[in-house]
Amino acid sequence: MLTQFINAKILTPEGWIEKGSVLVEDNKIVEVTNSNYAVIGAELVDAKGMYLVPGGVEIHVHGGGGRDFMEGTEEAFKVAVDAHLKHGTTSIFPTLSSSTVPMIEAAAETCTKIMNEDPNTPILGLHLEGHYLNLAMAGGQLPENIKDPDPAEYEPIINKWPCIKRWDAAPELPGAVEFGKFITSKGVLASIAHTQAEYKDVKAGWDAGFTHATHFYNAMTGVHKCREFKYEGTIESVYLHDDMTVELVADGIHVPPAMLNMVYKIKGVERTCAITDALAVAASDSQTAFDPRVIIEDGVCKLSDRSALAGSIATMDRLIRTMVQQANIPLRDALRMISESPAKIMNVYDRKGSLEKGKDADMMILDEDLNLRGVWSMGKLVEGTYTL
Repeated sequence: MLTQFINAKILTPEGWIEKGSVLVEDNKIVEVTNSNYAVIGAELVDAKGMYLVPGGVEIHVHGGGGRDFMEGTEEAFKVAVDAHLKHGTTSIFPTLSSSTVPMIEAAAETCTKIMNEDPNTPILGLHLEGHYLNLAMAGGQLPENIKDPDPAEYEPIINKWPCIKRWDAAPELPGAVEFGKFITSKGVLASIAHTQAEYKDVKAGWDAGFTHATHFYNAMTGVHKCREFKYEGTIESVYLHDDMTVELVADGIHVPPAMLNMVYKIKGVERTCAITDALAVAASDSQTAFDPRVIIEDGVCKLSDRSALAGSIATMDRLIRTMVQQANIPLRDALRMISESPAKIMNVYDRKGSLEKGKDADMMILDEDLNLRGVWSMGKLVEGTYTL
């Protein structure tokens, strides 16, 4: 089937094309052009001058639609993925908070089954946020599951489940360096998270393969004093590693808008991506999270004792509006931070993250107020999103 999107303001890697068109056949982009001439035999979609942009690549999300990926079932995965798909997330790496080995195995089995059975699934692999974290920085993580890296545990998991594409850890923990070296040797992204790492720890992590920082500014230390002297924290250490990439929970709450802009200016769009870090309550009428300690208040998820934030209720389209309308980040760069940058970080930019000939036809249409007006996943219109 041939579909032509016409009269669109198209975001390409080279910049904007005004009143251009995108030609899609089946699930691939076959042409991006500045011409609006209709192709004979193509079904036309008139964007009416609105923005036609790449679909969102979500690399850190725990659930949505009332379901959590920690449940490990096909139904939970399907409901959560579909909920985010309707908000512009066309590629997704389901994320598990600190889990037991049986929970990891169940989720990995489900993830593998879905990916094997549906070549057009938005699911591109599994992300494990923990459980090798610093207990003092647990935040919303389940403390009973947190421990030091154990090769007798993680090596069999990595060897058995190639669907695992990312695993986070605190680099200061005993065994974290060896953990980083092992998982990166298997092609798995290593990311520093829930940590009290100072410069020497971040440097050791970087040398071991930790190239990314999980929800930057959250669950990590900044500059601090010990008696009369100051010491750099994780945040300053990440800044000092020029090529280390970062992700930001861009809901305007986890990181204030002014700080979103600051990270964008310092790290740059090429090394910064936006995430939702959403829990099951996102894109849902539910007020119940998978973790019974979590409450929803002030537009965010918190521990009930209000000692820490515990995830968001954000969706991909909200991230775009927050970055542009609150953090004053240019639209083109905000869009790159939810598509191009995460696709490159997760090594899927060969087929995702931009509107280019030969890539998967993952797209969304936004109006002038950045409201979502349509989502296409692998060339197929996502049900309930088309409001042109």
